[in-house]
Amino acid sequence: MENFETRLDLASLTTAVDAIRAEVGKVIVGQHQTVDLLLTALLADGHVLIEGVPGVAKTLTAKLLAKTMSVGFSRIQFTPDLMPSDVLGNSVFMPKTGDFLFRKGPIFSNLVLIDEINRAPAKTQAALFEVMEERQVTNDGTTYLLDEPFMVLATQNPIEQEGTYRLPEAQLDRFLFKIVVGYPIANEEVDILRGHHQRRNLTDALDAVNAVLTAEQLTILRGQVHQVHVEDKLFDYIAHIVQATRVNKSLYLGASPRASVALLNSAKALATLRSRDFITPEDVQELAAPVLRHRVLLTPEREMEGGTADEVVAQLVQKIEVPR
Repeated sequence: MENFETRLDLASLTTAVDAIRAEVGKVIVGQHQTVDLLLTALLADGHVLIEGVPGVAKTLTAKLLAKTMSVGFSRIQFTPDLMPSDVLGNSVFMPKTGDFLFRKGPIFSNLVLIDEINRAPAKTQAALFEVMEERQVTNDGTTYLLDEPFMVLATQNPIEQEGTYRLPEAQLDRFLFKIVVGYPIANEEVDILRGHHQRRNLTDALDAVNAVLTAEQLTILRGQVHQVHVEDKLFDYIAHIVQATRVNKSLYLGASPRASVALLNSAKALATLRSRDFITPEDVQELAAPVLRHRVLLTPEREMEGGTADEVVAQLVQKIEVPR
């Protein structure tokens, strides 16, 4: 498989990805895996849920990614009193014409950052179902299409439970990845302090990042991802991994077919990130946890034992024969 003849020219994609990494790296220390997963999701045209304790730069990383592209950006702070119309928009009566005019909400942008997504109630969460899956909003019988590209980056705090709501499974399934951001290691934290000392404020940090990619260029790069070669045995491999989640005794809920598609699309995007025009079993293995961890539910017994979704996913991937 390693000797597979290259059939796609990925030079422009590699240049763009390296430029984005360099711009984000001006401010963000470490977090290479997080940045690579964000880039993979961007190329795969998927939404991302970022989970981590406060202060690990979840929101900042999302903002910086947006700044590297010449696209529209909006930020929505989710709160318990947020209404669906605050996100999607609403109809406003125009006295002069006697008609209702639909005023678009902040979701009508290219890259949308939703901070603390688990703080809004179920009604507001449900408002995101259509827009995340179908890239459109229906209001009073009229459908409004969103401009491409469209990507939702949502953050949530796994520790603080007061005033939060568990995201519905149907909504979680619409996220390509769930990225878990941990604490930095000691030398990275020293670099964070040094960078903070050198920059006067957050505005300086954001101003240091330049746009290196346009919406049109991103569309072309995504077109290259679609052309990545996939051998038949890798379709089988992906299907077996996802199907194994549905019969695992440690899981109360297995992953849906949408997970299979997500694993395929993200593996193709990751391959291009690695300058390859074909996917390997290693691509699939690397992405199994971020694609599946939010789509499966542990049984109460396994939860009481202190098990995690990542552990179960790793175990079932190990048991499945790797195609060669």
